Amino acid sequence: MVQFRGNDLGEFLRTRRAALSPDEAGIAMYGSTRRVPGLRRVEVAKLAGVSASYYARLEQGESHHMSDSVFGAITRALRLSEDERLHLARLAWPEQLTRQDRGAERVGDSLLTLVEGSSGQAAGIIGRYGDILGGNSLYHALFGLRSGDRVNVSRHTFLNPAMRDLLVNWEDLATRIVGFLRVATAELPDDPDLTALITELGANDPDFQRLWSEYRVGECSESTWLFDHPVVGRMTLHGQVLRVPDTLAQRTIYLGAAPGSDSARRLHQLASPDL
Repeated sequence: MVQFRGNDLGEFLRTRRAALSPDEAGIAMYGSTRRVPGLRRVEVAKLAGVSASYYARLEQGESHHMSDSVFGAITRALRLSEDERLHLARLAWPEQLTRQDRGAERVGDSLLTLVEGSSGQAAGIIGRYGDILGGNSLYHALFGLRSGDRVNVSRHTFLNPAMRDLLVNWEDLATRIVGFLRVATAELPDDPDLTALITELGANDPDFQRLWSEYRVGECSESTWLFDHPVVGRMTLHGQVLRVPDTLAQRTIYLGAAPGSDSARRLHQLASPDL
């Protein structure tokens, strides 16, 4: 079962430290046998130029104070990606997050019109918890949904067995979704609805438990989707996710095929009203 330990900062630092090998960090091994994966705490502290006791307190949740210079040093020591760096910033300085009303989600009329009227590619609007808030007819046809269905992307991906047949690269895309949920937990700390969703997924799917424990973080901005669609067959689509300005973590997603490709032909066929 997924555990919420109350020390997300420490957990994130531990998993990133465990994922970084001495060779990647430029630390000489000299044939020594290591009992733990990745780097030791003292090695990260040395790379970051901080004391081992201070770094240990960060991981153990005994300290959350982190200056700009220390933040930069730790991100470099752990070789964090841009998404991971932003995630660490949200965990280190949660007081800087803009608190917004978390009432019922509403999609702007102009955005809904643009997305629903989009042609040639599948387009959808994703809410702060991963709910599908809107989309064009091609987006719904691509995932076998009916227009107006309020489906949660994470729940649909992990708990609907048909998705593992539809998505050839299900593992990669599922990993990205978990990364999105990790970002959401930092953006929406202590949100009961988000906690309930993650707890439900962890209780019902071992793959979600496994991926959650790896603590991958990502915005899912660019991706490749390999479909084995029951109507039009195999397609390779390229995805782009964009944040919607002035909203609480809403995003749009666009899925399209390379012009002139066989996938583009199949996607056009799927958009046909005759199907």
